[in-house]
Amino acid sequence: MTDSTMPAPALLTWAGQELGVRVSVTADTPHPRRTPRGNPCVWVLRRPDGARFHLKVSPQPLAYERETLALRHAVPALGAGRAPQLRASNAEHLALLLTTVPGRPLRQLAVSPAKEVRAHRQGGVLLARLHAAGDLSGPRRAEAEQALRAVTDSAGPLLRQAGDRLTSAEHGYVRGLTEQLRVLPPLPLAFIHGAAGPRNLLWSRSTELAGWTGFERARFAPAVQDFVRMSCGIWADRPDLRAACFQGYGRGLVPEERYALRALAALDAVSCLVRGPALGDHEVTARGRRTLDRLMTGVFV
Repeated sequence: MTDSTMPAPALLTWAGQELGVRVSVTADTPHPRRTPRGNPCVWVLRRPDGARFHLKVSPQPLAYERETLALRHAVPALGAGRAPQLRASNAEHLALLLTTVPGRPLRQLAVSPAKEVRAHRQGGVLLARLHAAGDLSGPRRAEAEQALRAVTDSAGPLLRQAGDRLTSAEHGYVRGLTEQLRVLPPLPLAFIHGAAGPRNLLWSRSTELAGWTGFERARFAPAVQDFVRMSCGIWADRPDLRAACFQGYGRGLVPEERYALRALAALDAVSCLVRGPALGDHEVTARGRRTLDRLMTGVFV
């Protein structure tokens, strides 16, 4: 392992002090990286007794603040072993010391369709707990109520960036969908995960339990925003996973949320068509094009 893949010595010293013992970076730690997407750096630490922890450095203060708030005030509602626990935080280094969670991201596993259904059902149960855990009083309610307006206001600049990657008909369709968001009745509000999907949905083969990780985009917002990523991704080919998640969640979307989901998916598609080519990420670009095609042909659920 080269020095470039190691956390700063000061971070290792801090982590060791917090855990009360010298720690080392495991040889199988994920290669830490920062990309234009703003991904965090993550290392796996090991104590002499074999216990493992994650050292996570956020790419920016907002991500650190969001994840710290989530881990302190909402994530514990998911239950032991279903999400990381915060052992310590370091604002100077934007660093978090976290317990490990059994399992691996679902997208990295080859499991049976039945196990995927179980994972998404349990994921829905856990999202329901998370959504209900945040304190929506005072300014936090205002933050949640303004979240949809902020997304709507981003449509114009995003469409201008997309330019001729969309046809004129697609430009008009997306603009019309998003403008209607301004006149929707109030939507159910929640403390959302912000990046709910197979990348952050964990599954343990040994316990057959699901968990969530990756809370750097957690915030107060309409609950429906937590279902955009999966609706534009894995659920496009697996409606059984969508049904399982909402079964676990305990309710389906109300009509206003279903409309909002289409509009938010359209904006996600445009964002993908802007970011994908800029990053040279063909997977992101293809996701955006596929979502927009599904919306335009009326097959998006």
